[in-house]
Amino acid sequence: MSATSARSTLARQWELLQLLPGGPPGISASEIQQKLANNGHQTSKRTVERDLVELSRLFPLQCNNKGTPYGWYWTPGKSANLPGISISEALTLTLVENSIRPLIPRFMLESLEARFAQARDKLAILADENPTARWPNCVASVTPNMILLPPQIRPDILESIQQALLDERQIDVNYQSAGKQLIRQMTLNPLALVQRGHTTYLLATSDGFSDIRQFALHRFHNVEQLDSPCKEPPEFDLQDYIAQKLMQFGQQGEMALQAWVSTGLANILTETPLSEDMTLSPATDGEGFQLTATVTDTWELYWWLLSHTGAIVVQQPQVLRDDLIARLEKGIGQYQQSDSAAEN
Repeated sequence: MSATSARSTLARQWELLQLLPGGPPGISASEIQQKLANNGHQTSKRTVERDLVELSRLFPLQCNNKGTPYGWYWTPGKSANLPGISISEALTLTLVENSIRPLIPRFMLESLEARFAQARDKLAILADENPTARWPNCVASVTPNMILLPPQIRPDILESIQQALLDERQIDVNYQSAGKQLIRQMTLNPLALVQRGHTTYLLATSDGFSDIRQFALHRFHNVEQLDSPCKEPPEFDLQDYIAQKLMQFGQQGEMALQAWVSTGLANILTETPLSEDMTLSPATDGEGFQLTATVTDTWELYWWLLSHTGAIVVQQPQVLRDDLIARLEKGIGQYQQSDSAAEN
């Protein structure tokens, strides 16, 4: 038997052992064959049956032969936890590794590093003979916006904040607000970490205030955990906070958007609507479409509207229309001023 064939057989049999339940009635050879196929191990039912018989001589396996199909299982009370990692686990760890790093405390992350490495190694070793192991080469996640490099977070800052969250303790911090040089000293009550795009935020209340604020981790200059317990607002629930779209920066309220859109933009919005209640109807003059939608007043909304300048004209609400006109006029003015300076 070649080394590749032996490795493939060993990987298949290890996966098979992982599939067996811890007691009767067990799992049939046909079910095992299908589950193995789902993990990229193409084999026959007869081969699975031979594997089961052979493995039962080495491991405490039992066969429930009181009815057909026969069910295989681990002898009750015997451990079915085998060291190693399945292909499904390896795929999952490989695909989520980078995205979860900022959200896991450092001491926990250190214990996972070996698993991450094991996952990468297993997929690399099996890639030539198992198509499932090549799945990371077939998928990718790409941001639809202009790609900005992620901000750099000091490892000691991240570790201190994570530890304070675990210990439920207040932190004394030096924090620099966006676009400002002033660094403020504050005492914060850390509540949760939220990753939004490339940026990780700490949700916290400032000592003496009850409103929940968002602090970008890369803007912390110093963090020191205090002995005093964290004062968490009694009504705070992270999932409710996210559901209320409070991580979408802006006024947060909803607005009834009315606008003219070009035919090209209307085609895009037909595939990816702005909201559940969005409607598009042909414009009365036959050019473009009339759009209505209930949207959330956020910075992203303004960026989206401005990015489609020429393809959308906001009609209502008037305050949004006036704001966009002012922004566009300011931009045109700056271009004209730049042109005048260049001519001089």
